[in-house]
Amino acid sequence: MKVRRIVTNIDSNELEKAETFYGAFLGLDILMDHGWIKTFGSNEKMTLQVSVASEGGSGTAVPDLSIEVDDLSAAFQKAKELGIPLEYGPIEEPWGVRRFYVRDPFGKLINILQHQ
Repeated sequence: MKVRRIVTNIDSNELEKAETFYGAFLGLDILMDHGWIKTFGSNEKMTLQVSVASEGGSGTAVPDLSIEVDDLSAAFQKAKELGIPLEYGPIEEPWGVRRFYVRDPFGKLINILQHQ
């Protein structure tokens, strides 16, 4: 058996809020919309990982999702423009990433990061 995809599912009755966060902020496309579910994604080839952690590093909470971007400064600026409040950072961590935490509209803690 080979794992082909892992999908994160977030329970919410306010699907339209996802378009601002996952679409406008993160630039993901709507891949599927059945009214009761919207799937956001990208056709870019991505690395598959599942992490299990006792903390988020540097004493932070464990994030629900970690999303690696190619330009953290641009992501930070976009978050500010959209009024998305920061929970942590931006900061350069000792293990070689720059990152910041935000919450999506559903309360999920999101780690936005870029490897240095």
